[in-house]
Amino acid sequence: MRPTRTVSRTSRTLMACAVSAAAATVGLAVSPATAAPAAAPVAASQAESGSACTATDLGTRHPYIRTSEVVPTITHFTGWYVTDGSTGTQTVNTSVQTTISVSVGLTGNVEGSFAVETLGTVGASLGLNVQVNYTSTSSASTSVTWNFGNPGYYGLYKGTKKVTGTYGSLNCNRVQQDDGSWALKWIEGSDTGSYTTYTALEEGAVRCEDSVPANSIMRKAQDLLDCGSATATAIHAAGPVSSAKATKARHEAEQATRTDESAEAIGSPAPATRTPAPATRTPAPATRAALNCQPAVYRIDVPGKPLNWSAPLLANDGVRLRESNFLSAHLDNWRLCNVTEDNGVIEASLWNWGNGGCATIPANTAHQEQVNLTTATCVEDDLQRFYIYRDVPGSSKIGVQNKYSGSMMGHDRYADGELIRQYSSGRQDGTGTYALTGV
Repeated sequence: MRPTRTVSRTSRTLMACAVSAAAATVGLAVSPATAAPAAAPVAASQAESGSACTATDLGTRHPYIRTSEVVPTITHFTGWYVTDGSTGTQTVNTSVQTTISVSVGLTGNVEGSFAVETLGTVGASLGLNVQVNYTSTSSASTSVTWNFGNPGYYGLYKGTKKVTGTYGSLNCNRVQQDDGSWALKWIEGSDTGSYTTYTALEEGAVRCEDSVPANSIMRKAQDLLDCGSATATAIHAAGPVSSAKATKARHEAEQATRTDESAEAIGSPAPATRTPAPATRTPAPATRAALNCQPAVYRIDVPGKPLNWSAPLLANDGVRLRESNFLSAHLDNWRLCNVTEDNGVIEASLWNWGNGGCATIPANTAHQEQVNLTTATCVEDDLQRFYIYRDVPGSSKIGVQNKYSGSMMGHDRYADGELIRQYSSGRQDGTGTYALTGV
């Protein structure tokens, strides 16, 4: 097994698989070492920790690979004995050894552009052609056709290189430099997770006496022959031979899969409880006792335009872009509650003055792309916690990220009534950048 490899921060360049960032230019200082007065915008394919970003990037994020491990893995195998009279081409049925499924994060699937970008970055950083969409190796027995030139004990196999590891998130945020000035830079966000993928499948046949490369798929198959055992050295009739080592490895893989599935089920989020939020046009209701809200009240605006976030009147609706007027009933007014700050990034609950609920992503769809942002009864729940990434002082522009799903908030188009949704990588056209405007 190859040891875990930590990818250097200086080489965490996002490859061409990354979705292109918007090319709006904002004059901002670069790294503290150079402290240049302005920098050109950095494309997503060049984003790395400490490099410059722009206000357009506040509502976006990109992955970087923390660690990676590549392990040759046999997915199908059978021992097969060839006698003098059974050489030549044969089709042999192989049994499942293990099944590898592609996944990113908590779900057993690949949801959204961030997951695809993560897997693409894995492949680029390792120089491997890995799967970048949800798929899995076959969970059914499959056959291998092979031309046996010599009699002997063979292992017929299909295998791949299983690639696992952890990733982090790069987000754009303001950073104070050594000279006291501020700049926007890509920083390492709080969002982390694990991934699994694999390379293209290969198949073949190998004998105990064959010389094969160490740490190769073929060597893994040779190990399952259990060379030196009584089974491997005995004379057999032509056909399948049971390998105790292969059977043991298969049982261990099955047990590990069951353990992973149980852990995932235990860690699954419970459905969020949502109650209808009454409409109100009365003065500000009392802040929920469980929340420690800051006194300031904000609108979350589309910069330079009249539409802003407006909470829903009905529990089954979502937060939408609306224009503030006398009918708004404070549904466009928000407070930051239970606020903490780490490395310049605010974490807060977003409490709505109009319906008394907190902004949330529904639990049962939290990992789906473009799920609507809504409000619910305020509770202690990471689904109701948001990271707020800020522009340099003097600007009110922000990006908003859900703590649980890791997705950024944004909208498909600028239009009255348009829903605010989550996007795993954010909106690369800049429509995920908002303004936190004091009321």
